[in-house]
Amino acid sequence: MAPQTTTPPRRLLARRLLLLREAAGLTRDEAAKLGEMSSQTLWRLEKAQVAVIKRGVLRQLCDVYGVEDELRRELFWLAEESRKTGWWQSYGNAILDHNNLFIELEQYASRIVSFQLTMLPGLVQTAGYRRAMARAYRPALSDGDVDRHLAVLAKRQERLAESSDVFRFDVLLSEAALRHRMGDDRTTSEQARHLLLLGDHSGVSIRVIPMTAVGWLGLQVGSFVLLEFPEHANPSLTEPPVVYVESYTGALYLDKGVEIEQYRAAIGEIERVALGDIESRSLIRAIAEECGE
Repeated sequence: MAPQTTTPPRRLLARRLLLLREAAGLTRDEAAKLGEMSSQTLWRLEKAQVAVIKRGVLRQLCDVYGVEDELRRELFWLAEESRKTGWWQSYGNAILDHNNLFIELEQYASRIVSFQLTMLPGLVQTAGYRRAMARAYRPALSDGDVDRHLAVLAKRQERLAESSDVFRFDVLLSEAALRHRMGDDRTTSEQARHLLLLGDHSGVSIRVIPMTAVGWLGLQVGSFVLLEFPEHANPSLTEPPVVYVESYTGALYLDKGVEIEQYRAAIGEIERVALGDIESRSLIRAIAEECGE
């Protein structure tokens, strides 16, 4: 029986191919020559930038690296799984290129920790907040484009309805992110009340770092998202954690062990200065009431 799909197969396949080449003691140029492909093609395969890897190409690489039958079967299974399309791919240009991978990882994650300094994370945004965001940051979008963005957002947010055994979402927000107006007062109030409702879910935690926090690490680290993935029965098929850092023009995906540990430590420091659950709810409720008057 094929193992259950619990991780992004294309990324796993790419990582396995890279490790196999390194274990074989081959440079990328050497492996590409033996595999009868260009070095650029092999680079793209190892960076998960090839949507579909042909069976013949994979077979050649397995031969070059001396891959045994059991591992070979795993690699071909991953290749088949990577052919499957996710729901997000049907929305075309409603998703920025650098967000495609993030949404894919978001759908597979078993736990997400989102720390935001200036804006709320997508999974907790109301339609009104998101619409105001689109108008502010991408004013050239048509009404139809904005509607497609909202449809993508609604689909992403279905994850919040899942059991806490399957998915957990921990949100750490600066008080500034709550108070920045995105739209009018009504939009801000509705968004704050929505956060209170989400906080009732067993799988969702929302904590706020107050303006009174002094010299805390998050101000230097900046906004980021840590994604963790389910453990697979076969440890080699478990996707390692990823840290996502978005900028105005693109995004970084960090997955080196030392990077992950640094961000985990940062989360610990940010949690240290964050209000507890009850105090956070009180502050969010106060903001909702201030804007709702």
